[in-house]
Amino acid sequence: MSTENPDIRTLTADDEQVNQRIDRWLTDALEEFSRSRLKALIDSGQLTCNGAVLADCSAKVIPGAVYALTVPPPVAADPVPEKMDLDILYEDDDLVVLVKPVGLAVHPAPGNWSGTLVHGLLHHCAGSLSGIGGVERPGIVHRLDKDTSGVMVAAKSDAAHKGMTIQFSRHTVERAYIAFTRHSPNPKDGRIETQLMRSSRDRTKFEVPHDPNSTAGKHAITNYVTLARYGQDPHASVGAGLAAKVECRLETGRTHQIRVHMAHIGCHMLGDPVYGSKRGRLLGSEICDPFLRDFRRQALHAAVLGFKHPVTGVDLRFESELPDDMKQLESVLEQLPY
Repeated sequence: MSTENPDIRTLTADDEQVNQRIDRWLTDALEEFSRSRLKALIDSGQLTCNGAVLADCSAKVIPGAVYALTVPPPVAADPVPEKMDLDILYEDDDLVVLVKPVGLAVHPAPGNWSGTLVHGLLHHCAGSLSGIGGVERPGIVHRLDKDTSGVMVAAKSDAAHKGMTIQFSRHTVERAYIAFTRHSPNPKDGRIETQLMRSSRDRTKFEVPHDPNSTAGKHAITNYVTLARYGQDPHASVGAGLAAKVECRLETGRTHQIRVHMAHIGCHMLGDPVYGSKRGRLLGSEICDPFLRDFRRQALHAAVLGFKHPVTGVDLRFESELPDDMKQLESVLEQLPY
């Protein structure tokens, strides 16, 4: 990673730019940057207007306002292959399917410039990558959060990358997750269909718009089934669990979708440091709380992944059992009295 200081571009808007979209104006003013690059910088909070962060690409230009765009120093384009133990479920000339453990980031990013799944795959697949977009790298067609475990697929060839991308975009991939939640869903089984948008208060988080008729963000659908209820919620009707084991199946695959959707219905993941409140980390139970105090990640596991092989057309389906920490969590929850 470069240690150079960031490049800050300062611009002042003229009366001629009034009512022009901020991303269009910056594209014209900073010709060396593509509009997609500028949009990414704005979305990540790198633009300020009169000193205040402006993260809305569609905002209108304010004449006389001073805009400052921070361009972070570049990072190495090609991650260095790193040897690591990977739990491979399936591999051929086009695909590799594996179980991602908790704590392993998928892509290099701030705080994780090394030791990611991409680094490990570059080493594991050395000499067998035919190239994605002309570059010898694994094709990551979907992601799991760093602290979400479970089944993932990566492409080793251009043909596989394109084919898997189409399947994910058409929502034909079978994806089932197991989650342990605070409270049990009501109704027991259901469908959550909302828009998901980036939070205006914290750009690292996502949220359901407050207005149910809003079209902001992206459409997201999660289907869920309650597999087990644990304990009795003292503040709810009889049969309402203090916690639950829930299977979630995705029709869409938005960032943080399951975590946001379950929190939206009042059932955030146990251990979730982002979408669960600090008070919500515990259940008020002498049986569970000692364990939960040390359970520092969202209790979410990608248990099933099914799709058609993008080259041969053969149906493939993979399952992964719960990791040890979630097995231990389940065992503790089963001790809750009803």
